[in-house]
Amino acid sequence: MSLWIVFALMTGGALFAVLWPFRRGSAPAPAEIDKDGAVYRDQLREIERDLAAGSIGASEAEAARIEVSRRLLAADQAETGRMREEQTKREAVQKNPVRNRQLSAAVAVIVLTVGAGSLYLVLGSPDLPGQPLASRLDETHGDANSIHALFARVEAHLEQHPEDGRGWEVIAPVYMRLGRYQDAAKARANALRLLGPTAQREADLGQALVASDNGTVTAKAKEAFDEAIQLDASNVTARFYQGLAAEQDGRREDAARIWRALLAEAPAEAQWASIVSEALARVESSSAADGTTPSADVPTPPSERAQEQMIRGMVERLAARLQQDGSDVDGWIRLVRSYMVLGEREKAHAAITDARRALKDEPEKLRRLDDGAKSLGITYLLVHRSLMQA
Repeated sequence: MSLWIVFALMTGGALFAVLWPFRRGSAPAPAEIDKDGAVYRDQLREIERDLAAGSIGASEAEAARIEVSRRLLAADQAETGRMREEQTKREAVQKNPVRNRQLSAAVAVIVLTVGAGSLYLVLGSPDLPGQPLASRLDETHGDANSIHALFARVEAHLEQHPEDGRGWEVIAPVYMRLGRYQDAAKARANALRLLGPTAQREADLGQALVASDNGTVTAKAKEAFDEAIQLDASNVTARFYQGLAAEQDGRREDAARIWRALLAEAPAEAQWASIVSEALARVESSSAADGTTPSADVPTPPSERAQEQMIRGMVERLAARLQQDGSDVDGWIRLVRSYMVLGEREKAHAAITDARRALKDEPEKLRRLDDGAKSLGITYLLVHRSLMQA
């Protein structure tokens, strides 16, 4: 549709250029100078000067004035008739140019409109579907502005500056989303070494190691999770994988105990609770099949459908609260995380946009929002920022 609007504007501009000269009528012919009348008037003035100088008598002057005046009157009458005749001729002549201009304008409109449309139907592609702007920019610039190109530039930057811990931390979640788990584990290890240990960095390293070993919690991954727990006993990622390690070791009771404790401590809006509930239900069903009964210090979690309804209700309440008060950066991060867990990426990106608008005057909160988005794998803005800083 936008292409046709452009064509319409171009056609309008062309018609304007063509029709502009026809807007003006023929300029009226300038009146010719009355040469005879001017001569007779000069003679009358000359007679008055001669009379005043005494060169001629009064009777001679009067006779000369009468004769010159008679000739002046005749000349004026002749000039008036000639002018009327020329005016009549001009009006008659002007009728044809007006018709010619109108005919030329009509022909120009028809020829330009029909010609432009026919030319487009022959040379253009009116049935070709629209293409996203990003893909067309990639084709035009040889993918120079694409996300993959930016990612490649970050990798090249890290090859030249391997001590850039921030760069490794930025690129690690991208590797995870691309399924390059060994590269992600390497990036997590470099970030941990260069930027120093934190509970989240240890947990992220362990998670990457588990992914690189096809879901197996290896001894090295266990060590990372244990370090994370020592730094922060409430770290959810490390505790979940501790339970997974217990399940894989055949200690389903321990796994159930760890995951029940997580569920008992989960905030009302915690979106990871559904994942923990599924894992707990899995070990409980396995125990039931084996004839054993896991300890039940926490009630059995609700059904999957009930959990989803509960989660969506909490998400809606959180979104409504943030619309009223957008200063809660942690709330925005929880909302984005919730949408990501529910698979609603468009709502997650819209929430980030709303959060940036609400926090535009608070740089520190915007930085925390970026960090939260990065932890969820929404890293394209951070990748671009890293390149600009490089």
